Amino acid sequence: MSKSPAAEPRQLPDSALRFVGFLAFFDRYATPPMFVALSLSTALSLSQAVELVAGYSLLYALGQPLWGLLSDRFGRLTVLRWALFGAILGAIASTLFTSYFALLIARSLTGLMFGALYPTLLTLLGDTRVGMAKARGLSDLQIFSSLGTTLATLVAGAIATSLDWRLVFLLPAAGAAAALLSLRQVQEPQREHTTMNFKAAFGRENLLLYAVVFLEGGLLMGFLTYIVPALQSVGMGIWLSGVLGCGFAVGVILGARFMRLLVPRFSRTWLIGIGGVILILSFAPSAVLPSAGSYTVTAFLIGAANAIMHSSMQGWATEVAPQARATTVSFFVFALFFGASVATYLTADLAEQGKFSQIFTIGFWLSILLVAVATWLHAHWYSKRSN
Repeated sequence: MSKSPAAEPRQLPDSALRFVGFLAFFDRYATPPMFVALSLSTALSLSQAVELVAGYSLLYALGQPLWGLLSDRFGRLTVLRWALFGAILGAIASTLFTSYFALLIARSLTGLMFGALYPTLLTLLGDTRVGMAKARGLSDLQIFSSLGTTLATLVAGAIATSLDWRLVFLLPAAGAAAALLSLRQVQEPQREHTTMNFKAAFGRENLLLYAVVFLEGGLLMGFLTYIVPALQSVGMGIWLSGVLGCGFAVGVILGARFMRLLVPRFSRTWLIGIGGVILILSFAPSAVLPSAGSYTVTAFLIGAANAIMHSSMQGWATEVAPQARATTVSFFVFALFFGASVATYLTADLAEQGKFSQIFTIGFWLSILLVAVATWLHAHWYSKRSN
């Protein structure tokens, strides 16, 4: 008896890629808008609430090498399914505790599991798309990830304040369950053969790329964590702070659309430089004149820089060592989130003191260094590859 069409294996649809990207970033950015609510509803101080994000980002980062090795060994969808299952357990565990240490462990383990999602999506795009199709796929992933960030920024603080902070952690658990259910009959996509090739994943070009994205992660993701608390520090309410903080998502969406116009006209080196200049400009207003308006502009321009600069960096990561693509992409994401975790941890005391303009001043100077190094390294790598 032949199988019914509904039972036949199918390829991973674009809609699943977009939803998982949305889900990963919703969970990642749901905690910062409810820092104040967490500190009021639990035994946590504001700095301890910030450290929950640092712990989440740290385990998110440290898990990347493991996920990359497992993905190259057992397949992308195997890793995706197990990570979604672990994310469900971690998110539920996060609702069971109110003490600092227990919540830190629960959120850190949740970060470990959610950490497998986005790099696996990047690897799948690298396996299945090239050229403009890859650029469009990365652009779409940026848009849906930013929508996850947007929704988390808008609703997390309000839900935590008016209902219960535990609901914010349960929503990603429900989403992960839905995503896992949708993958029941999806088969592993065809891809070029890859192995656990440590030599390829730790070549000189790879190590330099990891170092650059470590700094980029601190600036794009670590400092972004402070937008909503900074808005609250100048008198904005929880809901309005969330709305203004969504300037980041607007920046990503518009930047991704603008990116589609730039890709046919500029090399990737130029795109990294253009996005980098936007990143430099993003920190300037909040460093010089801290206010609700300047923090909103910073959020918007960081989003635009993310769409242009970081998507270009992602494309670079999928090409630098194709014979060990999953491992390379995972170490790339490891460096990104490790940088975000370190930046958040090192600046947590400044945030506790309300010195947000000082944080963004540091971001301004470091972004100049990032742009100079990233554009030079990519130009050197591309020239070497072309010869």
